[in-house]
Amino acid sequence: MANILLADDDAAVRDLVRRALTAEGHTVHVTQDGGEALDYLKTHAAAVDVLVSDVDMPQLDGVSLAREAIALKPKIAVVLMSGFSDQLDRASDLDSRRLASISKPFTLEQIRSLVRVVLA
Repeated sequence: MANILLADDDAAVRDLVRRALTAEGHTVHVTQDGGEALDYLKTHAAAVDVLVSDVDMPQLDGVSLAREAIALKPKIAVVLMSGFSDQLDRASDLDSRRLASISKPFTLEQIRSLVRVVLA
């Protein structure tokens, strides 16, 4: 199973995604915003297989976090979440073959399935 870094400033979303992914057998490290997630990545990038991040967060948004994550670990898989489809369009220039996005709200099975896809 994968080691997943989750970044979202909404506690309810963090809990939903964490529960969905741990139920699949993944290890999930939870952070509250992009800045905290980037700090974690700087010291643990080798151990992170997937970044799951909200796009709209204070300090460091999810697209910028994804850019930093890809720079630190080019083969990292990235899943971006947003309630606004135009925000997801900003990620179109990210250089990653393992990039996916999902619009909020989503179901537990949808996020599980998407993580399976980026890990394949």
